Amino acid sequence: MSVVLIQDKEGLISEDLFEELYSRTKKALRFLKVRKKEVILVFTDDETIKDLNQKFLGRDFPTNVLSFAGEPSAGLLGEVVISVERAKEEAERYSIGFKNYLLMLVFHGILHLLGHDHEKGEWAPYLMVKNEAKLLKKFGFGKKDEIINFVKRREYMPGKLAVNVDHVATVREARKAPYPDPVHAAVLAELGGADGIVVHLRLDRRHIKERDVKIIKDIIKTKLILEMAVEEELLKFAEELKPYQVTLVPERVEEVTTEGGMELEGRVKEVKSAVKRLNSAGIKVSLFLNPDEKVLKLAKKTGAQVVELHTGIYAEAETEEERLKELERLEVAARIAKDLGFEVHAGHGLSYENIGPVAAIPEIEEFSIGHSIVSRAIFVGMKEAVREMKSLILRARGV
Repeated sequence: MSVVLIQDKEGLISEDLFEELYSRTKKALRFLKVRKKEVILVFTDDETIKDLNQKFLGRDFPTNVLSFAGEPSAGLLGEVVISVERAKEEAERYSIGFKNYLLMLVFHGILHLLGHDHEKGEWAPYLMVKNEAKLLKKFGFGKKDEIINFVKRREYMPGKLAVNVDHVATVREARKAPYPDPVHAAVLAELGGADGIVVHLRLDRRHIKERDVKIIKDIIKTKLILEMAVEEELLKFAEELKPYQVTLVPERVEEVTTEGGMELEGRVKEVKSAVKRLNSAGIKVSLFLNPDEKVLKLAKKTGAQVVELHTGIYAEAETEEERLKELERLEVAARIAKDLGFEVHAGHGLSYENIGPVAAIPEIEEFSIGHSIVSRAIFVGMKEAVREMKSLILRARGV
């Protein structure tokens, strides 16, 4: 394995940084188990990389990095060309240290040479980002968190869909009959492509019952997400059941459905205690929250691993102006939540008509949707209803 560094314009980067990049790139290639192959790194300016972009890709503008595969049988993995001018401009724009930003472009280019492509396929973007973040964590300069968070914000795995089957139980309870069974719906939802099943065990047991939760947990092959209020009897039930995740939600007896995110002002200690109990039982914890920076910062103090952003106001917006305003709130909140270290989910009121813009927010990894899917299932069946929603989510993310 060898690394060749070329600076085709004098003074683009300092001699010390040149040596550091050489050393860290060589260590990264060893870590990636790239053996007996040569990698050439070329540091250039905007004008040169613009010419290359035009010549080989037909794009008449400068870019930050280009990768050109070599001939592995001849010992050349390939060549990575980086515009230092572009890297400096972008690092300043994103308020990220230049050295780490430049190193990120080096790793990005090398991963392209190894076959990763963030513009193709369902899982390729996720795998590329995962490896990029891993390399930066291990070989980055000094303050690494800002560049790792930036990389993680850029692209994520395809959005996952967790299907809520509460409303199947609602139909059952309308006649107090043994059907339709939410257990049956959960199985069909999985067959349609659901990545998880959601059930809300309310204090008044108006739809989902303990029996439903227990059987669904035993029978499904993905994961069970149990929504519930912070109440002692429910905490004990969850500790015994051990679902994959508990989502803590606010609850009022008179509400038709959950009306908003949790209020954490004055409740951090109480919620933190609940999170600790559930985590001790091996259960991941999510908080259902409004897309608000102050609330998200309070949530950080609880120790929860996930936040689910309340999308109800966006879904119920009556004008395009209101909808765009709420979409922007969700975008900002998702970025803040990700930077705080949360896994970000979203849900409430999402439908086939409004899912697209929210599903395109890269920080949001999972969407919890129930009523619209169950409603659609009346006409096309549960499997097809889930398949259609999953397709819309993936399409919004460019898959």
